[in-house]
Formats: sequence, C-alpha cells, structure tokens
Amino acid sequence: MKKLIVVLTTAIMLFSCGDKKKNDQDFSKSSTDASVASDPSSYDPNRGLGKFDKVDLGATLDQAMATEGQKVAEVKCTSCHKQTEEKLVGPGWKGVTSRKKPEWIMNFITNPDPMIDKDPEVQAQLEICLVRMPNQGLKDEEARSILEYMRKIDGVK
Repeated sequence: MKKLIVVLTTAIMLFSCGDKKKNDQDFSKSSTDASVASDPSSYDPNRGLGKFDKVDLGATLDQAMATEGQKVAEVKCTSCHKQTEEKLVGPGWKGVTSRKKPEWIMNFITNPDPMIDKDPEVQAQLEICLVRMPNQGLKDEEARSILEYMRKIDGVK
C-alpha cells in the first residue's frame, strides 16, 4: 500500500509540473515589453517606456497639485522613498526632477516593470536597492500630482 501511494504521488507530481516546452509563455515579465524585447534599440532613456510622450510643466509650481501629490505619496510611496537623497528601500527623491525628464518620471511611476527590465540606470539602482519597484496602479492624475510634489521637493516655487 505504501509503495502504491509513493508511486501515485510521484506520478501526480510529474504530471502536474507539465512539459515546459509546450508552454512558452514567460509570466515573469509584463506583456507591454514584448515589442521592446524584440528591438532593444527602441528604448529611449530620456522618455522611458509608456504612454507619456510629452508632459507640460508650468514655469511655477501648482501648489494644489503638489499637495494632492503629497497625499498620494504618503499612502503609496513614502514607505520606500524619502524626500531627501537618502535611500530607504528605494532611492530618495531629492533632485530626481533635475536628473530625469518629466516624461521619464511619469512613465516610470505608471509603468515600472518594462522600464526596470530595459533601463540600464534603473537596473544599476536595482542592484543597490535589491527590490523592484511595484506597480502601484496609479491613475494618470495621481502620477502627475506626484511629479508636481517631486518638483516641490526639488525647490520649484
């Protein structure tokens, strides 16, 4: 009886694992990066990957938007990011708006997975932080308000 149980258990384990050749889907990457994976030269390090091609920033800070961005950031971002240059889990936000274009920031915070897979600077940061930024499912308005909050952190008046 024990031999039968061992044989059945082994058979079930073998069949449940399946044939890896039959299923060629890779669920470890998002489906939005398939076209970039086939053509790595299509990645723009100034814009990143995502729907934002042009983000118009005002010459001055939109205080109401920055305040809203701070509220969203306190819920979704500050457990991993500090307002300073200091690393927490992820890198600090101080100076990010002077280092990166607004389109890149918007694309990264709304579409982090493909950018983590393609952007060499983000990959280097990942080696330091050791944790991938999760997709927070931000709405466009939330992402834009976080960008305005980042501008406030960087001293835009």
